[in-house]
Amino acid sequence: MNYEETCEWLFCKTANFEHQGQTGYKASLDNMLKLDEHYGHPHRKFKCIHIAGTNGKGSVSHTLAAILQVCGYKVGLYTSPHLVNFNERIRVNGQPVSEEYVKEFVEEGKNFFESLGNTFFEIATAMAFKYFSDSDVDIAVIEVGLGGRLDSTNIITPILSVITNVGLDHTQILGASVEQIAMEKAGIIKNGIPVVIGETLPETRPIFEALAQENHSPVTYAEEDDEVVSAEQMSDGSGIYYKTAHLGEFKGQLCGTYQIRNTRTILCAAKALAKMGYLCEPTAQQTWIIIQKEVKDAFLHVTEMTGLKGRWQTMRTSPTVICDIGHNPAAWEYLSKQLNALEGGQLHIVFGLVSDKDVYGIMSLMPKNAIYYFTKPGTSRALPEQSLQIFGQQFGLAGECYPTVKEAYHTAIRAAENNDFIFVGGSNYVVAEFLKTRD
Repeated sequence: MNYEETCEWLFCKTANFEHQGQTGYKASLDNMLKLDEHYGHPHRKFKCIHIAGTNGKGSVSHTLAAILQVCGYKVGLYTSPHLVNFNERIRVNGQPVSEEYVKEFVEEGKNFFESLGNTFFEIATAMAFKYFSDSDVDIAVIEVGLGGRLDSTNIITPILSVITNVGLDHTQILGASVEQIAMEKAGIIKNGIPVVIGETLPETRPIFEALAQENHSPVTYAEEDDEVVSAEQMSDGSGIYYKTAHLGEFKGQLCGTYQIRNTRTILCAAKALAKMGYLCEPTAQQTWIIIQKEVKDAFLHVTEMTGLKGRWQTMRTSPTVICDIGHNPAAWEYLSKQLNALEGGQLHIVFGLVSDKDVYGIMSLMPKNAIYYFTKPGTSRALPEQSLQIFGQQFGLAGECYPTVKEAYHTAIRAAENNDFIFVGGSNYVVAEFLKTRD
């Protein structure tokens, strides 16, 4: 098989939640543990940071990886889903795993995978761990795929666990309440391992506290940390300007008001790593101020250093085109505020979702002053654009239907004036197809 055929086998011949939804999810670590044993437990050969959460874990993972890179580590980064190419999921110092490595890994292991009945995500996770081991990384930032407790990545013992937040998402698998979902995400808390919690709710904090206490894990709540003194969007839309208590002033490259909460979580995690001696000399564990240049460089260059895409990403101007992944109500609580605050011309929104998302919860939050271009990504899980339009009408969202993301976007571009604003988002798959076909 060549690389394209290898990816086709991975996507279509294995159980795959991203394509199949709930039927592609396996609520067990048994096969992952067998797969890990088959490869000699590669994750034990490097240190890990484990990151879970409903929103923000991608931005947090990439920025922490960038900080570690600037500090001189060789850093593995495992995230999901990819947007354009499968190998985006597995990176070392920002560089994707080679297509040849992917091809050879699958070719050599295919019979074993089939005999075990491994899922797509189990295979991808095993590939990441082995690649990081083969690459002799010092440390790897590992993003949970779904939930935490039974996620394939949860065979690791990290040096630090991070849970960004909890919201209602993937309820058909993780549970119908934030308490149930918090229990799943808190499953990454390990015995004696420090944990940073980004945001809590009255319903979730007791769960985190109880599990941290049960596991004798020191817990830090980023929402109580006063490191970020103020944060202001740059007038040219190029980032966010932060004033901090100990790191001075710096610019964050990632835009979107939700990045402010992510930054609090990132800085808390960085402080925890510094206290453990991972970001500075052990003799200066309490004085993480010495790495302020490294932190500033990482925040300013995170996309170039790690390949992060799709987070309030400006694609063009005149008209301004932004893409962002916002696939649950928690994300749209922030996105809607930012879109409603835009000044200038008409707002156009190219929007699509997959069928297992909270469409009512999302659409109840979306701006009513926009022209909508309802569409669907090319996945069997996609919600038909006609259904989106009907749902939208119930919330005063007006627009037409388009069968592909490309057609919806091109229609929006033709309709927009130079001072208008076009937002492309919703599902990861919408942003992925936009990035592939926007020209």
